[in-house]
Order: sequence, then structure tokens, then C-alpha cells
Amino acid sequence: MERLEFIKKFAYGGSILLTAPVILSACSSSDDDFVPEDPNEPNNDLTIDLTSSTYEDLGTVGGYVYEGDIMIFRTGDNTYLALSKVCTHEGCTVAYSHSNGDVLCPCHSSRFSTSGTVLNGPAATNLKKYNVQKDGDILTIS
Repeated sequence: MERLEFIKKFAYGGSILLTAPVILSACSSSDDDFVPEDPNEPNNDLTIDLTSSTYEDLGTVGGYVYEGDIMIFRTGDNTYLALSKVCTHEGCTVAYSHSNGDVLCPCHSSRFSTSGTVLNGPAATNLKKYNVQKDGDILTIS
């Protein structure tokens, strides 16, 4: 084997060894679901003032807003729900679809009910559901 041929083969083989882990893990179909929150972390109540312009989308049925990692949405006249906005599959941000009555993940098409239950995968773990209390124009989410 000549020197130039050896160098070419060495460079080619080395580049395969360096890039193989990146290529093989880029689109892995992991069975491990994304865990968005630490269950041991104490929860603080979140207060939403419905008169604030920040939350004006909650003024109509079907509207939703994000506050931190929580999605708050309005499903009826005085019905508000809150779920984790982080898909349990790979951490994408989900969105509420009032017309379908469910929560959709745009990344891999996981679908959840408004109670956070997985309806279609690839997500295998439900979204965290929060308790919502309404008192006048104030929502308290815990």
C-alpha cells in the first residue's frame, strides 16, 4: 500500500468513526418520554387576571395562552382548563384545538384530550393537568 493511499483510507475511516454517532442518534425513536417537570418540586399557585391584556385570548371560548410551562385554555362560558404545554414525547409545545376538542403536538402528531390523557402517540405519558379555580375575573391555577 502506498503512502497516499494509506492516508486517504485513514482519513475516510476516521471521518466515519467521528460522524457515525451523530448520524445514528439524530433521529432516534426513543421510548423514553420527555419529563417536563420535577414531581418533587413544590408547586406555587399561579394567578391570572382575566382583565389583563396579556390574557385577552381567554376572553373567548376556544382561546388559550401560555404562562411558563402551562397552557391555559377556555372550553366554555365559564370553563377554563390548564395543562402542561410540554409534550411528553420530546418536549415540543402543544396547542389547544377548540374545533377538535383536543390538544395537539405539531412535532410528531401526538394528540391529548383536554384532561391531558394521551389519545394518539407517539407520546405514551399524559400531560400534567392543573386545578383551575375561577373567582370573579381571577383564575388560580395550582
